[in-house]
Amino acid sequence: MAGVSQATVSLVLNNRTDADVRIAQETRDRVLRVIAETGYAADPVARRLAARFNRIIGVFTYEPAFPSGSRDFFHPFLLGIEEYAERVGCDLLLFTSAPVVDGRRRIFHQDNRLRLADGCILLGREIAGAELDRLNRDGYPYVAVGRRDDAGGPVPYVGAAYASAVSQLVEIALRHGHRRLTYVSTGTTAESSEDRRRGFHAAAATAQSAGQMSALATEADTTIDALLADGTTVVFVEDFATAVALESATRRRGLTVPGDLSIVTLGDPTVPVPTDITFTGFRIPREEMGRQSVEVLTGVIDGSADGVQQRLLPCEIVEGSTLGTPDPAVDRR
Repeated sequence: MAGVSQATVSLVLNNRTDADVRIAQETRDRVLRVIAETGYAADPVARRLAARFNRIIGVFTYEPAFPSGSRDFFHPFLLGIEEYAERVGCDLLLFTSAPVVDGRRRIFHQDNRLRLADGCILLGREIAGAELDRLNRDGYPYVAVGRRDDAGGPVPYVGAAYASAVSQLVEIALRHGHRRLTYVSTGTTAESSEDRRRGFHAAAATAQSAGQMSALATEADTTIDALLADGTTVVFVEDFATAVALESATRRRGLTVPGDLSIVTLGDPTVPVPTDITFTGFRIPREEMGRQSVEVLTGVIDGSADGVQQRLLPCEIVEGSTLGTPDPAVDRR
C-alpha cells in the first residue's frame, strides 16, 4: 500500500534513524500514514523472536508426514503450524534425517541437528517418553501436539479434549435410549487412546452394560458376531477405518445402521477410507492445534510463557446418520 519494501516498513516501524539507514522523510511519512489508516500493529511475539533468536521453528514427525497413507491426517496440523509461523515471521525446518530404530523415528542420534532451530514441534500418535525426558533435562524448547504425561516431568503440549468429546457422545447415545454400549479399541496405549477410553467409561457408568473389546478392520465379521451376541445396540469405534468395516459387515448380514446397530466414530480418519456415510462422531481441531502449538512454542522460546503450557482444545461433535434409537422389541442377545 505504501509502495515500499517490507524492509523499509520494518525500519520505519522500529524508528531506525542512524547514519547507516537513509530513508527519505517523504517515504517515512507515507509509511506512517498507511500504518495509521490501516491500524496496523507489529506482532509482539514476532518482534521478541526477531530481537533474540534465529526465527526458525523445527517440526519433527515420528511418523512420515507426507506419504499417501497419512497425509490426510497430518496435513491440517501442518497447515496450522505454517499459518501461525508465517504470522510471527518464522521459517519452518522439517527434520527428516532421523533414522528409524525398531520401527520408529528417534529424535536423538549421532547426527541430530535440533539446535539449528530455536525450538521444535513434535508430531506423532506415540512419542517416546525417554526422549521427552531428555528434552526437558537439556532445556531445549519444544511443544508436543497431543497430550503427553510420561516424560518424568511436565510436558508443554496442545492436544484435543478427547475424554470430554467421547463423554458427550455417550450421553447423546444414552438419551437415545441405548443401554448396552461397547467400546472397540485399537489396543494402543497412547494418551489419546487412553483419554477416549476414560471418557467412555466415565459417561457409560449409568448404562445397563458398558463393555470393551479390541478389533481391527480385517476382523470386522468376527467383531460383529461378538457385538450381536452381546446384545450391543451402539458401538463406539476408536479407529475410523474399523468403523467403516463394521458398517459394511453389518449390511452384508442384511442388517441396517443405525436401525439394527448404531456406530459412533471417535475421531478423523488416519488413513484414506472411501465411504459416502457421514458417521456420528467428532472432528479433531487439527489446524487449530497446529496454530496454538506454534503460539505456545514461541512463549517457551522467548521466556514469556507463564509456567508449562498444557492446552486441550474442544472437539466438534458431528451429528451424522449412524446413531439412532434402539428398537426395544428386539433382544439382540
